[in-house]
Amino acid sequence: MTARDLPRRFVLVAVLFAGFVILGAGAFLALSLHETPRGAAGTLLASAIGGPFRLVDQDGKTVTDADLKGKWSLVYFGYTHCPDACPTALNDIAIALDELGSKRSAVRPVFITVDPERDTPEVLKAYVTAFDAPILALTGTPEEVAQAAKGYRVYYAKHPEAGGDYSMDHSSVIYVMDPEGRFTASFTHQSAPEEIAERLKKLLA
Repeated sequence: MTARDLPRRFVLVAVLFAGFVILGAGAFLALSLHETPRGAAGTLLASAIGGPFRLVDQDGKTVTDADLKGKWSLVYFGYTHCPDACPTALNDIAIALDELGSKRSAVRPVFITVDPERDTPEVLKAYVTAFDAPILALTGTPEEVAQAAKGYRVYYAKHPEAGGDYSMDHSSVIYVMDPEGRFTASFTHQSAPEEIAERLKKLLA
């Protein structure tokens, strides 16, 4: 390693350390809020997730972040060509909603594509009909999708594949937003439908 490389090494270590600190703090906060009825609402974390967006739904209608208010929302970013994570997450959401009984209508599942190049409103409409849930599917221009993803701290990137095709690498998180549009809780691909349903029941109580 040369003297010129030394500062870069220090910067890398510092960035990694900061990342571990943030992840550790996030994990601690998640644990501390797990059984709190209001979840993250009222904390600094509530304002760190979400934000303004302007997209179109599967029927070509313009939808903004303001349109999500009034109901609880389960927001998931993915894409229709996803082989496993996305269909699993949407299916888990559908199962969880079934377990809510009469409170099912108080929760709106939202699917936002990270692949606007292929996921047109028509494609999204055909895709979400495969799930037993009233999913609001959203797309837009690459810039509009990027703005929405940035607000939710979502990572995604195009991954070229052989033959000229591509897949999308993306984070897989279900965000729970309250009727005021505030981030309240989250689930990962490891969260079972029963776990999602039980958490929602506490939030809706």
